[in-house]
Amino acid sequence: MDSDTSLTPPSSAPRTVGRLALGAFLVFAGISHLTFARTEFLAQVPRWVPVTPDTVVVVSGVMEISLGGALLVLPGRRVQVGWLVAAFFVAIFPGNISQLVTRTDAFGLDSDQARAVRLLFQPLLVVWALWSTGAWAAFRAARAERTRV
Repeated sequence: MDSDTSLTPPSSAPRTVGRLALGAFLVFAGISHLTFARTEFLAQVPRWVPVTPDTVVVVSGVMEISLGGALLVLPGRRVQVGWLVAAFFVAIFPGNISQLVTRTDAFGLDSDQARAVRLLFQPLLVVWALWSTGAWAAFRAARAERTRV
């Protein structure tokens, strides 16, 4: 059984719109990493990361552009890309936690409350990636298929 086609759920109009919107958001965010918001992103890189902050910002910007572009132009691979996007959002979460713990002001987040509220949105981005690409539905379908066999 070909897991790329048989267990990939059909896409719906809301999911497609969600996937395209997330892709555009990621491309925009990636471009902002490399251009006009670079200083803001530099402020978010935790001090404990063993790479220069500029390298982290450039690499994460390129990754966001790549992942966003993949969401936009690879609908046949949307499930795989969805998992990668979700993993990316999980991977950058420590930077958001660091911003709260170190009380670093960036992106207008100039209070502990604002930085804490921002943390609540990261899991929503993970859910958005998994829902809009059908990745979670494909996982559940594959799990159900394994239990039937």
